[in-house]
Amino acid sequence: MAAKKKPRRILVLDVGGSHVKFLLPGHRKEQRFVSGPRLTAAQMVKNVRKLVDRSEYDAISIGYPGLVFGGRIAAEPWNLGRGWVGFDFEAAFGKPVRVINDAAMQAVGSYTGGRMLFLGLGTGMGATLILDGIVEPMELGHLPYKRDRTFEDYVGAHGLVRLGKKKWRKVVAEVIEHLCRALEVDYVVLGGGNARKLKELPPRTRLGDNSNAMAGGRIIWEMDNPLHLDPKYRARPHAPK
Repeated sequence: MAAKKKPRRILVLDVGGSHVKFLLPGHRKEQRFVSGPRLTAAQMVKNVRKLVDRSEYDAISIGYPGLVFGGRIAAEPWNLGRGWVGFDFEAAFGKPVRVINDAAMQAVGSYTGGRMLFLGLGTGMGATLILDGIVEPMELGHLPYKRDRTFEDYVGAHGLVRLGKKKWRKVVAEVIEHLCRALEVDYVVLGGGNARKLKELPPRTRLGDNSNAMAGGRIIWEMDNPLHLDPKYRARPHAPK
């Protein structure tokens, strides 16, 4: 039996708490539209279909800011509207769709081998561990950290506003140190819109780039299992712009 042909033109959607970013096949510059706390899955699809003609792509990757099990959304998002769990994206778009946690999608595009922790510092805190090619999305951001607040309460966007830049930078460094010790990783990649607000990076830490999410969205369609990277995808440096 012949192997199923993989789609070549991938529309990548990176769904965030403030914007939905997307990249058309063959284009270098991503586009975006506003998301926010009332955005539903149906509204997201409607906006994309207004902006992108379905003849321009063969399949879709969706980076979702929440829990994803077996390629399906398993919990409603913290920073968006309702109606994401059980939504049939393939029926809505009329194209094959792969859904992956948004931090995991950017982690895949940032991975250069070994044991890597990816942390996304944006509206919330996304986290993904990749161990020798095995991708493990994690919900670390909502775990208790200290003073009855979560990790996300300290290093997410609300934490930045509450603490101020100087104290927020110190807390981010502390969180990275704690997680590195607990997870025994080789290096950390920081993504998300607030990562560039750091003046200095902790040891074994480098900045990623949001474009790596788009790269990850393409890569997961090249894998039979999007959470198990083939060896040839274990050395793909993506330097910040």
